[in-house]
Amino acid sequence: MRKFILLTALATLLCTAAPAMAAGVTLGVKKSPYGPILFDGRGFVLYAFTHDPRARSTCSGDCATAWPPYLAKGKLRAGMGAKQSLLGTTARANGTKQVTYAGRPLYYYVGDTKPGQILCQNVREFGGLWLVVRAGGAPVS
Repeated sequence: MRKFILLTALATLLCTAAPAMAAGVTLGVKKSPYGPILFDGRGFVLYAFTHDPRARSTCSGDCATAWPPYLAKGKLRAGMGAKQSLLGTTARANGTKQVTYAGRPLYYYVGDTKPGQILCQNVREFGGLWLVVRAGGAPVS
């Protein structure tokens, strides 16, 4: 009986500690110190690069090593607070599809190693600024 109670308590804890966004969600909006911004379905923050022209990524090589592109896998799905109509993709030079939001290619920062971490807001690297993105698609400057 004691084992059953312990297992039930553990299961309840695991269920309540699950990420806020449902499985299969491409991106959604969560609160942050910068206001409501975009996160992927696992809770990792997404950035826009001001050096990118609309709907095209200019970040490759060392840039893409430090700022990995958010690549599309399967059907794109907007979670809570995000708009399905703003989701899209752009073709990268290597043929992969990068997720865009309001026409802006989205990236991770390699130093953000856990959900919710935001280490590089408003950082200038590789010829532009890296900024988190609001629910409407505008970068937070």
